[in-house]
Amino acid sequence: MMKRSEYCGKFSKALVGRQVAACGWVQAKRDMGGVIFLDLRDREGVLQVVVNQERVSPEDFAAAERVRAESVLEAAGLLALREEETYNPAIATGEVELRAERLSLLSEAQALPFAPEDAGDVREELRLKYRYLDLRRGEMVENLNFRHRLVSAAQRFLDGEGFLQVETPMLTKSTPEGARDYLVPSRVHRGAFYALPQSPQIFKQLLMVGGIDRYYQVARCFRDEDLRADRQPEFTQVDMEMSFVEQEDVLEHLEKLFRFLVRETVGTELKPFPRLTWQEAMDVYGSDKPDLRFGLPIVELTGFALHCGFGVFRKAAEEGGVVRAINIPGGAGLTRSEIEFLTERAMGYGAKGMAWIALRPDGELYSVLTKYFTEEERRELLELCGAKAGDFILFCADKLPTVRRTLGGLRLDIAQLLKLPREGYCFLFVTDFPEFEYSEEEGRYLAMHHPFTMPYEEDIPFLLTQPERVRAQAYDVVLNGVELGSGSIRIHRQEVQQKMFEALGFSQEKIQEQFGFLVEAFRYGVPPHGGFAFGLDRLAMLLLGAPSLREVIAFPKLKDASCPLTSTPAPAEQGQLALLGIGLDGEARTGREQRARAPLENTAGLAKLSLEAGERAEMEQALEEMLRFAGRLAQIDTGDVAPTAHVLPVQNVFRRDERGGGLSAEEVSGNAPAWVEGCFLVPQVIEGE
Repeated sequence: MMKRSEYCGKFSKALVGRQVAACGWVQAKRDMGGVIFLDLRDREGVLQVVVNQERVSPEDFAAAERVRAESVLEAAGLLALREEETYNPAIATGEVELRAERLSLLSEAQALPFAPEDAGDVREELRLKYRYLDLRRGEMVENLNFRHRLVSAAQRFLDGEGFLQVETPMLTKSTPEGARDYLVPSRVHRGAFYALPQSPQIFKQLLMVGGIDRYYQVARCFRDEDLRADRQPEFTQVDMEMSFVEQEDVLEHLEKLFRFLVRETVGTELKPFPRLTWQEAMDVYGSDKPDLRFGLPIVELTGFALHCGFGVFRKAAEEGGVVRAINIPGGAGLTRSEIEFLTERAMGYGAKGMAWIALRPDGELYSVLTKYFTEEERRELLELCGAKAGDFILFCADKLPTVRRTLGGLRLDIAQLLKLPREGYCFLFVTDFPEFEYSEEEGRYLAMHHPFTMPYEEDIPFLLTQPERVRAQAYDVVLNGVELGSGSIRIHRQEVQQKMFEALGFSQEKIQEQFGFLVEAFRYGVPPHGGFAFGLDRLAMLLLGAPSLREVIAFPKLKDASCPLTSTPAPAEQGQLALLGIGLDGEARTGREQRARAPLENTAGLAKLSLEAGERAEMEQALEEMLRFAGRLAQIDTGDVAPTAHVLPVQNVFRRDERGGGLSAEEVSGNAPAWVEGCFLVPQVIEGE
């Protein structure tokens, strides 16, 4: 094997005239008869290799003739300039070519399940099953390259700010942090379990107790929760903690960090980060992670509603609810179907409907609502909403959480419907979150972030008496309407931590069981400290404009947290379970049985069939046999079999498409068992009760 001179995509005119060697995957082949052009690709790009039968041995030329796409090839020869008329400006090496003198087929590829360049048109499950093929796409290579540069930039910045990179344990203790834990059974301590960390929260606070006053880590985290486009069960976050800081110190540090990261990776200089309190964000945008790249603020109308003539608004306000609106500049042109779409969306968010007023271009009001308002009320309403001719106002009157959720969701729907500009990167700090949120399910207050978040000093007296009014020194960083990460100033005073546990309803036994080691550590001197963590995968996705986290992670999971590449999760061997002291109940099924059940449910659902228990068992067995047969077919080596469109010889498959005469009613009904009043008679096969 020859040593390659350079990456395929890095060859340039500077090397013209030299003997060089290149290695890579065959992306394309063009046989011109006596001359074969091969596009050789690696992670850096594509190089054209010219195989002329007059310059290579017969054996090497024959190898080039039969080489398959995605085979791994090594080529050596002279790097030369292309003929000017054959320049290819679409690739970086478009002015040069390698004129092969020797070829070596390092690894021959078999028939591919899909071509890497066509992966964008392949269903995602198949792409992830053959992820190593998908990774050969230039887009995926660039995504991983970008992610690498992002990590490198974060490490450079934090190193320069005096942070120490410290690893924390992966096998740790289960603590309540908002999501379900992934548990790991212990063989040595039978019946006991580790938990994979949802975050390094506990350990980074212990590092502060230990005097490591500036810590960071590119940490792997695990959360067993429902997936979506910006969520994975295992993910990476850049985690950091600082001692002897206040909230303002952390926010200034974070703004410097993100400005540096964006400048280094995408070359954009960010504007100063705006700030909103949680209350402001929820009232003005209906969300604690608003997208500020467009306007459409929410307008408060509850005071107006208390004295207006429209009973629905007045009743909502009198019963303790709120009335709010969004004015859409130029929205009077919304079509009836678009208004109905927004109304359906509003009801989907929990509203009872959506009232609206359109202002025609001449200023005339168009709405059924206008008859409920006096002329003076109409003027006041338009003034409060800032509406003018050509605008469209939509309203929501309900309980506060419903109005926030409805108008916050509609604001995003309107931006998408009207294709409002949403380019660029808009970072935002959201601060002063509530310390607690009430759980109807559990009948008590829960920590909105975690139990170690420091309240504002002036709110500490209300921890046990009015927990709903306590504000936390907690903050989020939001980018383009997506939460990048969260942080807070931590509790370092024992008496405040004890009140916090009491407010959450923790008994001394529960405190000791879940946080005993941390409480113990805090008895020996704790500095004031605070920190933050942001999702590395999520930031990479947003900066690249990728549609999903799966586009910036090398080996991601599907939406059901499964990995088609490795067929995980999978059943464990009985011996492994016995060694761990774990038994499965009688309802547990093997992975194969679970996979057989899924197509049965899908098939029955699509066919609108209801299967009895006996039929279900019979159908599951039939589907299992089909899956086994398909598995045997998949194991057959068809690599040397030429693909065919038809199994049988093709004969008479084309006919002239000529329109014939129609059939008479008698001809149509000729095979019917009975014909009554011009219709087929269908015997009754379902007996009524």
